[in-house]
Amino acid sequence: MRLHDYIEFYARENPDRPYAEMDGRVVTYHQADLRANQIAQALLAAGLVKGDRFSYLSKNSIDMAIMFFGASKAGIVPVPLNYRLAPKEWLYILTDSQAKLLMAADEFIEGIDSIRSELTNVHTFVDLSDSGTENWSDYGAWLAQVPDTKPDDDVAEGDQLYQMYTSGTTGLPKGAMLSQSAVDSNIQMIAAGLEMTTDDRFMVAVPMYHAAAAISLMTSARMGVSIVVHREFDPAAVVNSLEKDRITSATLVPAMIQACLVGVPDIAERSYPHLRYLAYGASPIAQETLREAMRVFDCEFFQVFGMTETTAAATGLSAEAHRRALSGEPGLLLSAGRAILGTQIKIVDEGDVEVERGTIGEICVKGPQLMMGYWNLPEETEKSLKDGWMHTGDAAYMDDEGYIYIQDRIKDMIVSGGENIYPKEVEDALFEHPAVADAAVIGIPSEQWGEAVLAFITLKQGEQVTADEFIEFCRPLLAGYKIPRKIEFIDQIPRNVTGKILKKDLREPYWQGIERRVS
Repeated sequence: MRLHDYIEFYARENPDRPYAEMDGRVVTYHQADLRANQIAQALLAAGLVKGDRFSYLSKNSIDMAIMFFGASKAGIVPVPLNYRLAPKEWLYILTDSQAKLLMAADEFIEGIDSIRSELTNVHTFVDLSDSGTENWSDYGAWLAQVPDTKPDDDVAEGDQLYQMYTSGTTGLPKGAMLSQSAVDSNIQMIAAGLEMTTDDRFMVAVPMYHAAAAISLMTSARMGVSIVVHREFDPAAVVNSLEKDRITSATLVPAMIQACLVGVPDIAERSYPHLRYLAYGASPIAQETLREAMRVFDCEFFQVFGMTETTAAATGLSAEAHRRALSGEPGLLLSAGRAILGTQIKIVDEGDVEVERGTIGEICVKGPQLMMGYWNLPEETEKSLKDGWMHTGDAAYMDDEGYIYIQDRIKDMIVSGGENIYPKEVEDALFEHPAVADAAVIGIPSEQWGEAVLAFITLKQGEQVTADEFIEFCRPLLAGYKIPRKIEFIDQIPRNVTGKILKKDLREPYWQGIERRVS
């Protein structure tokens, strides 16, 4: 199955069904299919051929969702750009991917123009806002020049569908190449764990340049449901939409869930009669936040763990597991779930040998949803995809039922006095204090111990707690060597759009001038 097969099927069988809604605009499946045809034809008319790459720089829109299907019809590979990046970071991705065409919304054109002279591989610039910008083609006029008929289709299941760049929190981003078959496999895996029908209305508020949003809108098309698109995440707008737009399901990252709970004062007083389930993932969630969300929204919850390199999902914590947690097994809420349909998970040591249940090691994933590899990085690909297993870099253990419990990133592990400390377990302990709004833990240089534990804490509004009080609070919760030696209070923990803590930014001031950044 190819991605565009889904939208073509529903355009034929249910042409008048709404495919997407946004700000009062409604596009049916038939209209979406015609627009996808135009996008495919326009890419080909611009001189791109099957296997070429182009980039898309915009906040969420209906056309951005349709773009993936149009590109699929032509066999041309989209490279979605993170609009939060700086122009120099866009330059790196555009150059590395060898994108030949760039579509950008008006608000990002000035940034692109500042690096345009260096974009030697990009030969066509399209203004998505139709604002008449000099040296940019207007999107509407660009599409109007081509027919809305489907181009010749020689796209195979093994062809590349899209290329997404990793977040680059620990170095330069890498382009993960995802094939049609890998994405379709992940769509089927996710769909098997959800009860969606053509009557569903799915909210898309996560940025579409991210794997979580892309797989969500693609899975929605596979099920023939309608999507309700939010240009960007706004807590009040999202809660209003969940309440009033007959939303039946949505995907949110934990930072978004927390922002809704904290930022919308009357969230618990509202009702969400149509909401059947919320999916979440992409970063850890505090157990207190999850419990509160389950109480407020009063619907089924489904967690997904994965990465761009596994298309999106590798494990899932089912709605049933969430119910078990509320019925006397609270520890399950700390789990990232079990391997989803057609996927194998194992935990290995540094020698790549599978460890016993309950032992911490690295999560490895095997399944048809794995990436083709990293673009132009054969050595990195070989290192990550050893013997067909994706080495995630995440440290975890697996229990006797196959549930995995993520402890931290392997690279984030702190070695203090010869003892391994995973920052997440310290962060989890800190989150148990009622005054903590957010927390992050890193290792800093220590002459005595090699590394020492430093905790950054953001207090809830109006709270006052001293560092010594936090250290005492941790004593009954953690082994002595895991207790923070130092605590710093900051206004905000730096995180990326999916809520992952930017520990590289936190570490940098403490490790400057030190070549070997481990103990």
